[in-house]
Amino acid sequence: LQRNDEEAVVDRGGTRSILKTHFEKEDLEGHRTLFIGVHVPLGGRKSHRRHRHRGHKHRKRDRERDSGLEDGRESPPFDTPSQRVQFILGTEDDDEEHIPHDLFTELDEICWREGEDAEWRETARWLKFEEDVEDGGERWSKPYVATLSLHSLFELRSCILNGTVLLDMRANSIEEIADMILDQQVGSGQLSEDVRHRVHEALLKQHHHQNQKKLSNRIPIVRSFADIGKKQSEPHSMDKNAGQIVSPQSAPACVENKNDVSRENSTVDFSKVDLHFMKKIPPGAEASNILVGELEFLDRAVVAFVRLSPAVLLTGLAEVPIPTRFLFILLGPLGKGQQYHEIGRSIATLMTDEVFHDVAYKAKDRNDLVSGIDEFLDQVTVLPPGEWDPTIRIEPPKNVPSQEKRKIPGVPNGTAAHGEAEHPGGHSGPELQRTGKFFGGLILDIKRKAPFFWSDFRDALSLQCLASFLFLYCACMSPVITFGGLLGEATEGRISAIESLFGASMTGIAYSLFGGQPLTILGSTGPVLVFEKILFKFCKEYGLSYLSLRASIGLWTAILCIILVATDASSLVCYITRFTEEAFASLICIIFIYEALEKLFHLSETYPINMHNDLDLLTKYSCNCVEPEHPSNKTLRYWQDYNISASDVPWGNLSVSECKRFHGEFVGRACGHHGPYVPDVLFWSVILFFSTVTLSSTLKQFKTSRYFPTKVRSVVSDFAVFLTILSMVLIDYAIGIPSPKLQVPNAFKPTRDDRGWFITPLGPNPWWTVIAAVIPALLCTILIFMDQQITAVIINRKEHKLKKGCGYHLDLLMVAVMLGVCSIMGLPWFVAATVLSISHVNSLKLESECSAPGEQPKFLGIREQRVTGLMIFVLMGSSVFLTSILKFIPMPVLYGVFLYMGASSLKGIQLFDRIKLFWMPAKHQPDFIYLRHVPLRKVHLFTVIQLSCLVLLWIIKVSRAAIVFPMMVLALVFVRKLMDFFFTKRELSWLDDLMPESKKKKLEDAEKEEEQSMLAMEEEGTVQLPLEGHYRDDPSVINISDEMAKTAVWKTLLISSENAKDKESSFPSK
Repeated sequence: LQRNDEEAVVDRGGTRSILKTHFEKEDLEGHRTLFIGVHVPLGGRKSHRRHRHRGHKHRKRDRERDSGLEDGRESPPFDTPSQRVQFILGTEDDDEEHIPHDLFTELDEICWREGEDAEWRETARWLKFEEDVEDGGERWSKPYVATLSLHSLFELRSCILNGTVLLDMRANSIEEIADMILDQQVGSGQLSEDVRHRVHEALLKQHHHQNQKKLSNRIPIVRSFADIGKKQSEPHSMDKNAGQIVSPQSAPACVENKNDVSRENSTVDFSKVDLHFMKKIPPGAEASNILVGELEFLDRAVVAFVRLSPAVLLTGLAEVPIPTRFLFILLGPLGKGQQYHEIGRSIATLMTDEVFHDVAYKAKDRNDLVSGIDEFLDQVTVLPPGEWDPTIRIEPPKNVPSQEKRKIPGVPNGTAAHGEAEHPGGHSGPELQRTGKFFGGLILDIKRKAPFFWSDFRDALSLQCLASFLFLYCACMSPVITFGGLLGEATEGRISAIESLFGASMTGIAYSLFGGQPLTILGSTGPVLVFEKILFKFCKEYGLSYLSLRASIGLWTAILCIILVATDASSLVCYITRFTEEAFASLICIIFIYEALEKLFHLSETYPINMHNDLDLLTKYSCNCVEPEHPSNKTLRYWQDYNISASDVPWGNLSVSECKRFHGEFVGRACGHHGPYVPDVLFWSVILFFSTVTLSSTLKQFKTSRYFPTKVRSVVSDFAVFLTILSMVLIDYAIGIPSPKLQVPNAFKPTRDDRGWFITPLGPNPWWTVIAAVIPALLCTILIFMDQQITAVIINRKEHKLKKGCGYHLDLLMVAVMLGVCSIMGLPWFVAATVLSISHVNSLKLESECSAPGEQPKFLGIREQRVTGLMIFVLMGSSVFLTSILKFIPMPVLYGVFLYMGASSLKGIQLFDRIKLFWMPAKHQPDFIYLRHVPLRKVHLFTVIQLSCLVLLWIIKVSRAAIVFPMMVLALVFVRKLMDFFFTKRELSWLDDLMPESKKKKLEDAEKEEEQSMLAMEEEGTVQLPLEGHYRDDPSVINISDEMAKTAVWKTLLISSENAKDKESSFPSK
């Protein structure tokens, strides 16, 4: 019997390579220079047909080569399965049928029960990880990493090598598929004619899936994948067919009249579809069905691997109604059920492997499939049998390593790549390129952001944006009002809470509408408050108008910032590396945590507690208001201003607030220095504070819990902080303890009657003050520039995967313009707030909705839009009309939100991960990527330098020298530059971002690269040949196929296969 190209190729177990295709060096090099999946050779486009034509040449060369290899010499070292797989994945196909899709794999086993008809039962499934039907048959197991025996992989390889392989089969039903497979088996002598009909019946038995109760007896004809459309895998696209059920009785008739059936009328019984599981299957996914089992009438195994072209929706075959692309069938005699099950698990696990999955789609013959298996075997990790229990289920990892290095030529098989691709760092995007033109960077920013302007509003149609808005509104309100109150105390009410609210609202709205990075939230900063205090004190000492001089300084600052925009000064941001970013961000986060705890502690002054109570004397405790014995000058001045006579005041009848207003004194056992002891308020405030922190963290992590459906967990996580605030407000209202509440101005007018909404820069001040204001404006410009741009750099980091670009120049322009407007109107200045901006970004993170069971959702990026920031500041401006609602919010709850924001923003900062390494033994340290490439002592040195800078910044920030804080942040850039003398460029690339180099250094590097490329060109074409005596230059380079053929396990399987064939050939086919 003459065999055609589709027949099995018997492996004779020789020492030469199993693979019969030999590639010349130029063939491999042509593929090595290409990206996988985009095959554009250097010499022009090569068609699919040309590859097939070359295949004959390869076979011709093989025949010539085999004649010279009978002496036992091994194949050349570059003809390995890994290289063949790389060659296969580099080929280009003319049609879409060989483009890989996501695969859902299902393992069905035939089940025989006494008194019942046989059926196929689903026992396992794979999307990414394995899920088994538990022994009870009532539930699915947790997803786990499949562990396979090496013996079952060898058996699978033997099945593919000796079984039936049918690629690109065109069929519309399981009947047609079964007929073609069995015809091939009978024709090749692998199956006798007398059992063909019984095997055919077994293949057409009904399929029982874990999620359904009843099934039809036969699988009806279905329509082609091309007619169904790729949306067929999406649950919402299938609702229109719900309720239409194919009649079981109509199936045989459909089979007999295949050509007359309209495929458009094919329907799916959606009552048997697990729509919840369907949501986890990516759109456009295809199915791979594994059918294994024992049949008593077989005396040898029936093995077939089928790839359909096009993919076909075989209704009822798979658990979910998606088109089937692959089938693997293994039916054999009784007594080997567990062995067949393990082989089925092996092929199913292979189909989930990223590399073999692509090989299966692109394979041209069985040798390609065998190469894929050999490449998989070349990469597997073996566990010692005496040190591992195979029944243990391995939890899926949080991060799955990339398999791209297996597709890239040049890495020896059997060894891992020594160096991962160096991660991109820094801020070298086009946004920071110096244009050399006047306002060139600003024009490019506008051109970059303009196409996304309307999408910035459409993309906000999400519950996530609503949750972010409610959370950040509450988070922004308190610091704005608190900052206004502190500013009011420092300026004697010239700028206070209402001005702060109005300024924040107006600046935030303008920035959210027209800023280059609307994810940034503007707020008040500590250095600005220090500057305002110093300026007010200076004006008061020299008799100058504070608001007028402040307006002059603000206008000069705005002008200087606009000059920086015009000269592309924002391009200097590229010198701000992770070293500076983390020190600055860490400091701001620590300040948030410190101030939250400090404000809670200061409540003990307003609501003091008696630390030395005598419980037996509680009945004698009292606190009364009396006239002060020795009034201070401040008290006397107050009485004089308001024409108050101490003798006329009814001191004993005054309330606590009245007593404080009249400067009375509190006497009695129940009194502290500032009033009566109020222990319940302070302790209740502490409870509210820590309850807010705990509940916010718990609800935010609720997304990863095991309770409730995914959608519920996601909504609760998004609204975590808002739900926490709402819960605490309701509890506080129900308890009724008078905790301190948020105080919001209830009238829209200036705090002082002697000022208006517009301030003239000159005012009553001398004319020269307008010119002299440029000196403090220089310091303000540095302050504004550094605060704004460092925060913008943190938000625009590549880790956030922003897709709409950024606009450093446009951001600075909007801040400068609004700073000038606020100066003229006598409002506070606002600049990017680091912690609020980081919290805003964290609240808008996008994760993949469609993830396989056990697979961690993939971070997709940030929901980039302008609406959340816009609504925050619109509602903030309207807060004067919402005092009846806002007055119920306890201040300790807002302090707890501050602590939560500061602590959550510290996550992901590498500095704190490195600090923890000081107290960890080396064997317990996490597997951070930089620890693989940088010595630990160098890591500690880098951490000590960064921590020292952080401590220095903290000291300056909390001291009277806080006004020079921006200068110290700028100094960090120079400190980082000096570190180039202590660390190598490679070490800094892992610990930090690389700083831009000088022009001369770039030219030197370019010359070195050119020299290296010239050397590479000279060496190109040099081919290493195996030496006599089987010795190689690199003994680590092996051919897994050659080595496998030498193993006793493989030889045993080979002998068993040949004996089965000899036994079959002894019976003439009927």
